[in-house]
Amino acid sequence: MKAGAHGPAALRALIDREAAALGFDIVRVTKPDAAPRLPERLDRFLSEGRHGTMGWLADRAGERADPRVLWDAVRSVVMLGMNYGPDESPLDILARPDRGAISVYARNRDYHDVIKGRLKILAGKIAAKGGADVKVFVDTAPVMEKPLAEAAGLGWQGKHTNLVSREHGSWLFLGAIFTTAELAPDAPEPDHCGSCRACLDICPTRAFPASYQLDARRCISYLTIEHAGPIPHEFREAMGNRIYGCDDCLAVCPWNKFARTAREAKLVARDDLREPRLAELIELDDASFRQKFSGSPVKRIGRDRFVRNVLIAAGNSRDPALAPACRRLTADPSPVVAEAAAWALERLQRGHPGQHPSSDRAWRGHLLPQGEKGQPCSAGDAGLPASRFAGRSAQSIPSPPVGEGGRAKRGRMRGLKP
Repeated sequence: MKAGAHGPAALRALIDREAAALGFDIVRVTKPDAAPRLPERLDRFLSEGRHGTMGWLADRAGERADPRVLWDAVRSVVMLGMNYGPDESPLDILARPDRGAISVYARNRDYHDVIKGRLKILAGKIAAKGGADVKVFVDTAPVMEKPLAEAAGLGWQGKHTNLVSREHGSWLFLGAIFTTAELAPDAPEPDHCGSCRACLDICPTRAFPASYQLDARRCISYLTIEHAGPIPHEFREAMGNRIYGCDDCLAVCPWNKFARTAREAKLVARDDLREPRLAELIELDDASFRQKFSGSPVKRIGRDRFVRNVLIAAGNSRDPALAPACRRLTADPSPVVAEAAAWALERLQRGHPGQHPSSDRAWRGHLLPQGEKGQPCSAGDAGLPASRFAGRSAQSIPSPPVGEGGRAKRGRMRGLKP
């Protein structure tokens, strides 16, 4: 330890205190070798091609699978979470086909910008007071944040592969500080999913081949954010009005009963992004798109990819008033926009058969979690206190009350890494 440095216990107390002052809701510590199964899991995910076109996941896979390969001097990993819980159920907007559903995480400022600066402040204090070297990461390097967060005790990776917290439900942004300081690790959080499979059953595109496995190629978040070409036809109707990401598997988790709304104002949804009209979004050109989404994660995918998504939603809307805009966009310079516009126009002109997204099985009624055999699971199945659900039918359980851009160099979309 360098001269004048804090001891491990004093340094940990400083980390906890300063993290809270900076607005982080939870902080835990783990060791860089605390997720020994990570290399195997990552290799299987990549070898089966479930990462789709996200080649950056395969790049530097050795570093991604082991923090010590990324930085051989690391001795401790400080994992931090910031709550971004919504103040309304993200499922509600799915019943409004004339509006676009934007993922909760992208309805205000880019979380990388919000969190990274604060991590740097905290890391600077660790370096100054602990005499240690530090490195800061916010989804910006080959770091597997979710397995490390589980090992540190922030929560556990649910059957949808995302982190779940008993205190914050599904709504935590993650950040990491690697340090050469030797800190005592916290205990990992055990799995509390039980037999509940609500997150698996609600997925509109059946993106989960099995519990704890994700095929990103079928995930609406991947399709609307990472995928650059035309959306495969087999998924278009299931997308409904989801135009940037998808929160279904997050929002339906029963642990959201204990979540709170975000305290950080920059993470609270902007009014104009809560339920934007498709009729307005479909008219965006490049300049107006950049202006509207300045500072937002949405800006990273660019106007063409975003309008492509809006056109899919327009085609699913059954709103003939959107047909003139779709017709104009069939001549758009972007091939991906023109193709989506032609598809949407044809749907609107003939009227499309089948269920509306607000009434399909992937959306309706999933307010009470489902058990392994598809029956409503009990509170005990989901690892929750039975008193929370005693005497209440599926219809009487309210929707979860409160509580992941493109190939940018910093910050890919959240939730798709295994």
